Amino acid sequence: MKKILIFLATICAIACTGGKTTIYDFTAESNAGEQVNFKDYKGKVLLVVNTASKCGFTPQYDGLEALYKKYKDQGFVVIGFPCDQFGHQEPGTNAEIEEFCRMNHGVTFPLMAKSDVNGENANVIFKWLYTEKPFAGFGDSDRGKFMDGMLARNDPDYASNPDIKWNFTKFLVDRKGNVVARFEPVVTPEDLEDEIEDLL
Repeated sequence: MKKILIFLATICAIACTGGKTTIYDFTAESNAGEQVNFKDYKGKVLLVVNTASKCGFTPQYDGLEALYKKYKDQGFVVIGFPCDQFGHQEPGTNAEIEEFCRMNHGVTFPLMAKSDVNGENANVIFKWLYTEKPFAGFGDSDRGKFMDGMLARNDPDYASNPDIKWNFTKFLVDRKGNVVARFEPVVTPEDLEDEIEDLL
């Protein structure tokens, strides 16, 4: 019931603005169980990422933390949303996920509560993110071709859906709360520095 009320309140807030939806129209539950109002991030550049602790891309936590430390004083924030929808690679509780991230990768950037990013129970922030920036392919790198082949074996039409394809999909949000870019898991955090600096 609580989730339904939060969802309805979010929809109402969006409808009442009469303007373009931004990330500031949303709230999410933090890793500690508190409600985070994304209006609190107004004026900052955000990198929103769905994460997992037992994935081949999990070492990207190191790169994400390095970006956060490098640019946070300039108004940059990484926000992680742990998710267990891809290969059951985030099986832990919120507390276990936080401990893993802090102990193994020194993560200090904000972590939200574990949630779905696709499907009926998907976090509304991710529904909005991938509607704004739909999936546009993995690119021509070897890793990109591997991901394409892996997903196409299970669903030949997977690429026609705008949703999230795997862990560590990244969305860059500008200082006005608009999504300006989407980066698939094969794009490393280190590759995002130029795009981040352009927005700071």
